[in-house]
Amino acid sequence: MNLEIGVLRAVLKKYKLWGAVSDSVQFLKERRDIGRALTPEEEARLLEAASNRRYSDSPLYVITVLALNTAMRSQEIRTLRWSQVDLISRTITVGKSKTEAGSGRLIPLNQAAFAVLTHWRSRAPEARPERYVFPACENHQVDASKPLKSFRTAWRSATRTADLPGLRFHDMRHTAITKLAETLASEQTIMAIAGHVSRRMLEHYSHIRMEAKRTALEAISQPVFGRDGAQNWAQSPDSPKPSAAN
Repeated sequence: MNLEIGVLRAVLKKYKLWGAVSDSVQFLKERRDIGRALTPEEEARLLEAASNRRYSDSPLYVITVLALNTAMRSQEIRTLRWSQVDLISRTITVGKSKTEAGSGRLIPLNQAAFAVLTHWRSRAPEARPERYVFPACENHQVDASKPLKSFRTAWRSATRTADLPGLRFHDMRHTAITKLAETLASEQTIMAIAGHVSRRMLEHYSHIRMEAKRTALEAISQPVFGRDGAQNWAQSPDSPKPSAAN
């Protein structure tokens, strides 16, 4: 709704009409908690469900692993061509993306992403550079000249099996970016991988988990000393609090 109001405001401003109605228009409050990052246990359940115990026959498994290990959007993965995949240098060159910063970005393939793509490529020995990595399949006929139209049905089935109701595929991107942030990778590195254009967008996607926050803060913890040089009780939560001075 806010997007529509924004477009309308832009049109009215151009013709100097916004001022007449602006006081009567209110933007809806936007949620800041949209999106989630999977826990390691949830991620394992999802991958198990996505594989459906038929690894070589499950494009959804490969797609999900790629999303979790590259932070690529569903559209970027769905329209991926073999010409964009370099298994020698272990990189993916993203094609047309949602943002200008996202288009053409180069993403290294980690071990997980490289493994699933190598296996997937072995199933298509005649694949040519212009062919799609995840080809269309209609009536059990594969057409690699067209991209996979949708994997929504398979995704919903997998999330139900994994007991993850309401999980969106876009949450794989949230999860990947969150894990990158937890490794203390720089903002520039994360943006280069994910294709973000602003720190605000980075903060929107990054949901640093409490355990990671706790670990980070414990890493900088230092002994606390009082004015007389004696170790202060605040160093250890188990230490008794000193009595007040008389």
